[in-house]
Amino acid sequence: MTSLDDELGYLFANPGLLSLSLTHRSVSADDPNRHDNERLEFLGDAVLQLVITDRLYRDYPGLAEGQMAKIRAALVSRPTLADVARTIDLGRHIELAQAEERNGGRGKDSILADAMEAVIGAVYLDGGIAKAGDLIERLWGDRVGDRAKSPGVKDYKTRLQEALAKDGRKPEYGNEGTGPDHERMFTAWVAVTGTEVGRGTGRSKKEAEQEAAREALEALSAGSR
Repeated sequence: MTSLDDELGYLFANPGLLSLSLTHRSVSADDPNRHDNERLEFLGDAVLQLVITDRLYRDYPGLAEGQMAKIRAALVSRPTLADVARTIDLGRHIELAQAEERNGGRGKDSILADAMEAVIGAVYLDGGIAKAGDLIERLWGDRVGDRAKSPGVKDYKTRLQEALAKDGRKPEYGNEGTGPDHERMFTAWVAVTGTEVGRGTGRSKKEAEQEAAREALEALSAGSR
């Protein structure tokens, strides 16, 4: 784990926490005697939200509550978490069952994002909130400041609706949920004049629809080139 320690800028007193944070649930599904990173992921999500909220509150007194909420949502979203994970090549260190490995699990946004949250949770348990905050500050870099400087940037659903309205079209969304209530996942799709143009997943209908709208915007942009 030395290379990952270097990327994180943090040396674990209890290396077992880091190993646990990188153990995907497919491993425990294959071997019930193994623990996975889902509890650490739950903890890390809360720590990340707290640190980002604290930074926004302290450093940007001019932001209204609604603006802070939108900025935080973007900074802790699955795409951002996965993007941050890729900057430290986190996927290379995740332990997966063979089936998930064959399915390209190391490159999946969902697995990368969950592992990133779990690592944050592990650092919090190992070194406390100050060390976890330092880690988030390093990895998120200028993302917080960049978002805070442009809080008026519209969400993907709004941008898609406005783009389609220019020629009289409008998006139509659909979604479905899967899994037990405590780990419910949603898949959403967006169609224009009956043709699907985007699809996304998330832990809520809202997150999944935002992902679908983002994909639709990218598709529309590519088609107009």
